[in-house]
Amino acid sequence: MDILYLVDRLEESIKKGVRIPFTTIRLVDERSIRTLIDQMRISIPDEVRRAQRIGRERDKIMAEARERAEQLVREAEARAGELSGEHAIAQAAEARAAAIRQKAEREAATLRRDAQEYAFNALCQLEEELQRTLRVVENGLRRIQVEQAEETTPESPAGT
Repeated sequence: MDILYLVDRLEESIKKGVRIPFTTIRLVDERSIRTLIDQMRISIPDEVRRAQRIGRERDKIMAEARERAEQLVREAEARAGELSGEHAIAQAAEARAAAIRQKAEREAATLRRDAQEYAFNALCQLEEELQRTLRVVENGLRRIQVEQAEETTPESPAGT
């Protein structure tokens, strides 16, 4: 039985009691009051057990909620650690890629300079060779012209 209901009935029994004039004393039916008190004694442990059960359930739910919250915090911290690790790895990879790119650009510039220098030197040597060859050709042409000119001019008498 509900304890509050029993308290209400006890209060009604007291109100129904006869009042002694000029006092605050009332005469009540002892049997009905004792019956209500006995019912209260029976009912109170049920109420207390129900309250204790509700308290235990509440404590259990709070403990589960606390445990779940702690688990979520641990998972979030782990994930944050992973993300920062991934971020650090990505930053390191980007830095490494930038360093490799810069090194490749420097090496490419060096190779271009070396190639241009080689080509310039090779062309200079070729020019010198061509100039020598051109002088040989020019000398050869002059000699041929001289010889042809000598052949076409009348020979002067040797003994006359």
